[in-house]
Amino acid sequence: MKIFSFPPIVNKQSKVLILGTMPGAKSLALNQYYGHGGNHFWKILFYLFSEKFTTDYETRKQLLLKHNLALWDVLQACVREGSLDANIQEETPNDFSTFFIQYPGIELIAFNGKNAEAYFSNYVVLPKKIPTITLPSTSPANTWKTFEMKAKEWGAIIR
Repeated sequence: MKIFSFPPIVNKQSKVLILGTMPGAKSLALNQYYGHGGNHFWKILFYLFSEKFTTDYETRKQLLLKHNLALWDVLQACVREGSLDANIQEETPNDFSTFFIQYPGIELIAFNGKNAEAYFSNYVVLPKKIPTITLPSTSPANTWKTFEMKAKEWGAIIR
């Protein structure tokens, strides 16, 4: 089945762009980035910024913008059964050329896992040199790192 990602969460003050691959089935059903309760993404961000964790999606989005973070996915669309990146086929990347023109303040690209970095490298040519960092996936499928280990590495996004 063909699926589509969400628009970016971003504003003109955003400095760090966090990129995932493609929303999973639960996220798509909820129409929310990282909607699966077992994903550590939101828990890590609230932890890093010493803010009280919430499941309220509007508050989550505001946390990103408050800390000059942007969130998007590398892929705009693909065919995939289930939620695993390994099942992605017929992928189409998002329009990063336009994105970087609209948001020239991006100073760092942080990949949520190696798959996001791999798809980005395959499809995107940056208009200017922007440093990148590949962080451990926050997916519940990433069981080889603890929450604490992931959170420590994710601290690199704090500017």
